[in-house]
Amino acid sequence: MMIGLTERTQNKINNNDVNYTKNKANHFLKFLKRIHKEILNHEIINNNKFTKQWATKKLSKKDIQRFIIQFSVFSNQFLIAQLQKVINSDSIESARESKEILANEIGVIFKSTKRKHDDCDDNNKSNKSELVSTTGTVDGGTYRFAAAHFEWLCKIANKLDLEFNDIGKRCHGHDSTLFFCDKLIELYGGTDYNKCVAVSYAIENWAAAGFWKDLIKGLKNYNLKANIKVPLSFFTWHDKIEDQHAEHTQEELEELYFTKEINEDDFIKNGNDMLDALLVFWNGLL
Repeated sequence: MMIGLTERTQNKINNNDVNYTKNKANHFLKFLKRIHKEILNHEIINNNKFTKQWATKKLSKKDIQRFIIQFSVFSNQFLIAQLQKVINSDSIESARESKEILANEIGVIFKSTKRKHDDCDDNNKSNKSELVSTTGTVDGGTYRFAAAHFEWLCKIANKLDLEFNDIGKRCHGHDSTLFFCDKLIELYGGTDYNKCVAVSYAIENWAAAGFWKDLIKGLKNYNLKANIKVPLSFFTWHDKIEDQHAEHTQEELEELYFTKEINEDDFIKNGNDMLDALLVFWNGLL
């Protein structure tokens, strides 16, 4: 057992797959240490000034309105980037892994024998049924309009006196928000698959690093004193699911490393380019 490898890769090594040698595994584990040092130590992962401030600040309704508007623009632009990532995949396996994320974003519920549910609508407990699952696959899953992530944001917006046309569209985005979204489409959804893997790895590991918890903490503090409570399901669900997304990108990276050529320096640079653009987005919110 080689610590640091996913179960899928470990099984291929154990089964003597021609591409999955122990020698290559040792090289990969050294590369993984470099990734942790040179990508996962990025400022936006370890010191997101906006979310740290958000977690402790006495938030106003206007603070949350501004945030939801910008985050909703990012949420919708991400659909474009994710669709391009599906189209530009280099294998049926990687295309399916990208489709998992895209289909779930637009409302296909993960199907799982051990399903864990969250409520899409915090204020409608009768709605607490099959709407959301945090584990499984979209293959065989059910589509629900209300399970689409943007519709969750719409519910939050409505509580804050924002209408459908007040959120989600590019015309509402700050320059910093649009800069990040355009970089996401260019890099994450680009035609260079090796670059896409590096960018995806950086993005998903950022998303799994805990910034959701800061957002949840700030909103919970707001709800303690607010007359109208902000629904939290969008944030609590994402906090739970991101580890699964990060695991998918780890498997994608290992498949690329073991079966194809990869330039380690380029991988590090591409991952950091994406995180630099992400930093622009969050600093813009400050």
